[in-house]
Amino acid sequence: MDCAMTQLQITAFGDPSVLSLTASQDKVPAEGEVRVRICYAGVNPIDAKTRAGLGWAAAQNKDKLPWTPGYDMAGVVAALGPGVDSLKVGDKVCGMVGFPLEGGAYAESILAQAALLVPLEEVSLKQGAALPLAGLTAWQGLFEHGELKQGQSVLILAGAGGVGHLAVQWARASGARVTVLASPDNHGFLHGLGAERLVDYHDPDWVAQVGRVELVLDLVGGDSGKAALDCVAEGGRLITVPTITAEAIKLAGSERGIEVRGMLVQPNPGQLAQMLTLLRLGEAQICISGEFDLADGALAHAAIEGGHTRGKLLLRMPGASLDE
Repeated sequence: MDCAMTQLQITAFGDPSVLSLTASQDKVPAEGEVRVRICYAGVNPIDAKTRAGLGWAAAQNKDKLPWTPGYDMAGVVAALGPGVDSLKVGDKVCGMVGFPLEGGAYAESILAQAALLVPLEEVSLKQGAALPLAGLTAWQGLFEHGELKQGQSVLILAGAGGVGHLAVQWARASGARVTVLASPDNHGFLHGLGAERLVDYHDPDWVAQVGRVELVLDLVGGDSGKAALDCVAEGGRLITVPTITAEAIKLAGSERGIEVRGMLVQPNPGQLAQMLTLLRLGEAQICISGEFDLADGALAHAAIEGGHTRGKLLLRMPGASLDE
């Protein structure tokens, strides 16, 4: 029997106030799908940019509103579609879903491909919701696109953010030497995660302080991303994550003979399982700096647009307290 569920949607692009609660019916999972009762959803910068009408996902969705943001979620399997034997009703799972166009995680339930979900074992639902998109962006940026190797040096821009603080840990675990550009308020936090050198991004001389590194992971874009080209050693590369300024930074790099690569994170349950294992063993941690009720999603977006959030923000669904 169909049940009513609540989701946080936009009917037009705009500031955080365009987010509004709407009711709809749960859907029946198709072949290979499961329905998950969501407990927590991760809030990411791409959610806010798309809501504001910025970037590729917004351009693709402008004629398909209303739209429900959210790509990170953790919850409990509520129903199985035909052909699903990897999960059972009642399993706690997490995953990166609906990326990059569908979204849908700012909701009490969602249909997802069973193959994209990873069981949560000895890792909380909160951690499971905070990890996927940020963790995979860091992992793929460093190792797939950046080709970071043991013993190499890496500079991470915006190291205290959701992607950045995980990138510090993944890079350190791989045996790389980690330099981070961050506010002094976050230097102690990042040193505790494994960063060897901390540089204040307010310092006009930060490029000279960093010196040269084999890899720059640019999580800021714009002028900061361009400035970081001066930190790339001969034969090294810069990976820029923000899509809005990626082409401009690529052009600036090509004019100077520096390799610049943009990237778009991809779902990867195998990599997600590896990261969950690191969390379960206590070899990594994820910082969750704030939780908001689903109805207060606009406050979460305002916070993340402020640009100074440490770690991750979560949306908490009405039934979440029953499962933590």
